[in-house]
Amino acid sequence: MEGNHIRLNKVTREWVIYAPKRKHRPQDLRQACIIDHPISLPCPFCPGGSHEEEQILLEVPKIKGSGWQTRVVANRYPALSTDGNTQRSSHGIYLMMPGYGRHEVIIESPDHDKDIPTMERSEVELIVETYHHRYIDLMREHESMMGIIFRNHGQRAGASQSHPHSQIIITSVVPQQRRWREEEAQRYYDDWGRCLYCDILKFEYKEQTRVVEENNSFLAFVPFAAQVPFEISIAPKDHEADFGSMRDREKADFAAILQSVLTRLSDKLNDPDYNYIINTAARYKAEEPQVHWYCQIRPRLTTPAGFEIASSVSINPSLPEWDAQFLRE
Repeated sequence: MEGNHIRLNKVTREWVIYAPKRKHRPQDLRQACIIDHPISLPCPFCPGGSHEEEQILLEVPKIKGSGWQTRVVANRYPALSTDGNTQRSSHGIYLMMPGYGRHEVIIESPDHDKDIPTMERSEVELIVETYHHRYIDLMREHESMMGIIFRNHGQRAGASQSHPHSQIIITSVVPQQRRWREEEAQRYYDDWGRCLYCDILKFEYKEQTRVVEENNSFLAFVPFAAQVPFEISIAPKDHEADFGSMRDREKADFAAILQSVLTRLSDKLNDPDYNYIINTAARYKAEEPQVHWYCQIRPRLTTPAGFEIASSVSINPSLPEWDAQFLRE
């Protein structure tokens, strides 16, 4: 099978997506030619860029002035697509399925040189509104099991374009890592009758040593067992399992604290490469009392080496309490 498809690792029970067409992305060509034949490609996300040749799935106009502020288009090199279905098939002792799902790009601004820390607050609010709107629409599709919204900033984080953008992938399977988190939260709820994440938020708010900042709706903190230096979690103070259940007031507060935290990282760490991911409930867990959505920011300041790859145990050279204090000051 040469098209997009998904295979199950029988040893770990983790799904692996195979998307061979992605090896033809423009940045792969640039990297191959950078030494001898540097080339300049026009930005596909700027106004008039090649994204306008695609179907525009959602467009949010500017609050002031004319034109668009955010746009959503299909990823030209998708990891998953709506071709096919969710039917499993066997290949000898192995299990596989078509690469069914959605993969979209959220163009965050028509301005190539603006990033979240340098945007107006209203512009960041429109990004969050776009996330929320598209997430709700896609999760209504009957074969959508999980939505993952993420942002890659910088080459070490896997960004293929410098123009500010995020992505959303909708899958028909739930990753094993997400199931592990759900199971741990379920065990905690069975033992104590409380949400694990709500208890973490209460404890972090009480201790304050790992808190970076807060507002009316959200708390930003360095996790007690952060896996990388300056890892940050941003979680709603009220219990919410599903990102799609966020209210209008919370959208504005999320935009405010997200922008503020990213500005701290940019100012104090010289604009590091990072990934952020919105971890939200799988479709069938969206209303359950033990699941809590949150945004996870992971700067790319270190590189996993042999022991970490072999053991899945992270080695973090920086204490979470030090990181939080440095970002607060």
